[in-house]
Amino acid sequence: MSGTLPLILILLISSVLAVALFRKLQLPAMLAYFLVGLALGPHTFGVLPDDEASREFAEFGIVFLMFSIGLEFSLPQLYAMRRKVLGLGGAQVFITLALTMCIAKLAGVNWAAAFVIGAALTMSSTAIVSKILAERIDLNSRHGRLSIGVLLFQDIIVVPVLVLIPALGKANANIFDVLGLATLKAIGMLLFLFTVGKWLVNPLFNLVASQRSRELFVMNVLMVTLLVAFATKTAGLSYALGAFVAGMLISETKYRYQVESDIAPFRDILLGLFFISVGMLLNIAEIFNNIGVILLTLLGFILLKAVIVTAVVRFVKYEIGVAIRTGIILAQAGEFGFVILALGAEQKLIAGPTLQVVLAAALLSMVIAPFLIQYNGRIARRLARSYTRNSSQIIEEIDEGSKHLNNHVVICGYGRSGQYLGRFLKEENIPYVALDIDPSRVLEASAAGENVMFGDAARRVVLEAAGAARAKALIISYADNRAAMKILHIAQESYPQLPVIVRTVDDSNMEALREAGATEVVPEILEGSLMLASHALMLLGVPLNRVVKRIRIFREERYSMFKGYFRGISDTENEEIAKQEVRLHSVIITTGAYAIGRCLNDMQLDSFEVSIKNIRRPHANSAHMSNESLLAEGDVVVLLGQPAGLANAENALLMGRVANK
Repeated sequence: MSGTLPLILILLISSVLAVALFRKLQLPAMLAYFLVGLALGPHTFGVLPDDEASREFAEFGIVFLMFSIGLEFSLPQLYAMRRKVLGLGGAQVFITLALTMCIAKLAGVNWAAAFVIGAALTMSSTAIVSKILAERIDLNSRHGRLSIGVLLFQDIIVVPVLVLIPALGKANANIFDVLGLATLKAIGMLLFLFTVGKWLVNPLFNLVASQRSRELFVMNVLMVTLLVAFATKTAGLSYALGAFVAGMLISETKYRYQVESDIAPFRDILLGLFFISVGMLLNIAEIFNNIGVILLTLLGFILLKAVIVTAVVRFVKYEIGVAIRTGIILAQAGEFGFVILALGAEQKLIAGPTLQVVLAAALLSMVIAPFLIQYNGRIARRLARSYTRNSSQIIEEIDEGSKHLNNHVVICGYGRSGQYLGRFLKEENIPYVALDIDPSRVLEASAAGENVMFGDAARRVVLEAAGAARAKALIISYADNRAAMKILHIAQESYPQLPVIVRTVDDSNMEALREAGATEVVPEILEGSLMLASHALMLLGVPLNRVVKRIRIFREERYSMFKGYFRGISDTENEEIAKQEVRLHSVIITTGAYAIGRCLNDMQLDSFEVSIKNIRRPHANSAHMSNESLLAEGDVVVLLGQPAGLANAENALLMGRVANK
């Protein structure tokens, strides 16, 4: 097929269909891009050309990936996590790299190719691990924090690896001279960019931002990124190093988060193109010819990484169960592994069956990673009896600490809100037990005499040990709706008479939480609005007793006056959430409207599941209007409901008919 447009159309159609399918199956989108590259590449249907122009364009994907890493790179964060990052991360990377290189050399691979293979398989998938840990609410667990620390070091170490690979690709040169020169160039370039570059970037971004043009701002980000990347490439290094440095430079400005938001679409699309180009490297015939070696490599490096990570975590005195869970979580290959393999192939360091075997094994490891991570706790309990005993010990400790309590309060989460609540309860001599999964917080708080224990409140046995059956109330103090839903499900099933109070950020999930069994839902935004209103009324001279009375009435009405909000064009949200969200909507009774001369009671708007919040007549006191008042031209009816019901109610008021009913 000739012509650029048909190729682009085929690429877009294939990518959209593949990504949609993989999202539906809850698999990483990058695997869909690999599949597209494999299907359309030169070794399968040959639709996409494997030429220099395609590879150079795909390299921009690496540029924006490295730019994003640089943008998120934080020296204070690195220092705060130095033990996990430098200690655990460094040990995992260097031990895995050394052992993998030795195994590859024994398999007959030269040292340069062995380095590429070792560096590629050392990496783990930040995208997969962070996503699944966040979904499982495991980011703050011990194995979660250890995994993130190791991943952070891997993200850092990929920068010198990308500097070394082009140096290894230099033919007929002393390797130590080449590496030494590359190191000096990198240091010199970094010093120049972080002195002169930092001095130039801040004024430039201030000037561009003052023009208040989003297009200009995005163009400036692209210009700075590509300019720095080009400078490092010209110096004999790599585009990726320059992009990483550009990200670090911009992260020091106050525009970091705006840049991150604006660049995300470019990054994701170009990254997709890069992964398609990696998929194009796969040769389906060679994969089938070497399927036994691929599966053996897959099993070997997953076990090797899991064992190394487990041993390193165990060495720094973590219990065996936590070590095994961390090892399982980090056992797969990662995005940067493909970046390293692609660069190694470009430098002619690795090719043929060796490249196919490593690529296929790395890809398969990422396919099975979500399933391994999902069951990491179960696997750890099967492999380590002491971990099972330790879990039982945690339950016993919670049971021991709460067995004397009766008619107490169980607080799920002992962060800032949970601690403030605990102080109020203590002042009123109301007994409570708090559960939290942050070990350092639990250690400090319990040392200070607080009745807080380590345990995941989303587990039935933990709630049971905390005495939920004897408790007077259960309070979920952290604003995580997914975790709250899990706890509510357990409470409804096991303790249906137990009152549950849930804290949430806003009112968007109030109904869902109530339907799940919450007795009360406390949205922070609405409570903040009540406090703001009370302070404003007192400053305006309203007597304190009237203010208190009004606030009490509002709370008794369960926030009915505050529920919902008027949506604007700046409000962006998930489409599915937007369809279910309760909001306010004003309907102006225009000339010829059906409702003119009729009262709202006759309109039966409650059949559309909307309620009437207010009726306003221009130049008149709204208090004089009621549901029995006859509507006239110019009246404004304020409705509360979901978007579909509001649309139907508006059609009924204006035209006397219902749309999409």
